[in-house]
Amino acid sequence: MVELIVTDAPTPAQTATISDALDHFNLEATGINDRIPLAVLVYDPGTSQVIGGLAGRTSLGLFFIDLFFLPPELRGEGLGTEILRRAEDEARARGCRTAVLYTISFQAPDFYRKQGWTSFGEVPCDPPGTSRVFLAKELA
Repeated sequence: MVELIVTDAPTPAQTATISDALDHFNLEATGINDRIPLAVLVYDPGTSQVIGGLAGRTSLGLFFIDLFFLPPELRGEGLGTEILRRAEDEARARGCRTAVLYTISFQAPDFYRKQGWTSFGEVPCDPPGTSRVFLAKELA
């Protein structure tokens, strides 16, 4: 019999075990082993520390954006657009046909729409009146 444990603190190794098992399952089902992380990092020139950027992955012809953050002082000058463009270009170079992400209604859905992304669903979340907005963009 297996044991089930609910936790808010899985270790990186535990998460990697799940991810690796899913990758193996996908490989057996598709014959394709192409899951690769993709990030565009923003470094502070004074500290050489990452202060923002985009993180996601490519797999099975799709580009998934998991995280995208810029400090407020770096917004509104086109840097976000350039980060997204570079990530999309790399995804295209990897053979991805479509990109997908979700954002929260108070975050950046309009930013993505201005970059050619389209909404394909919304799911209400907290606080009341807020939703998760799912978007996609054809890359081909």
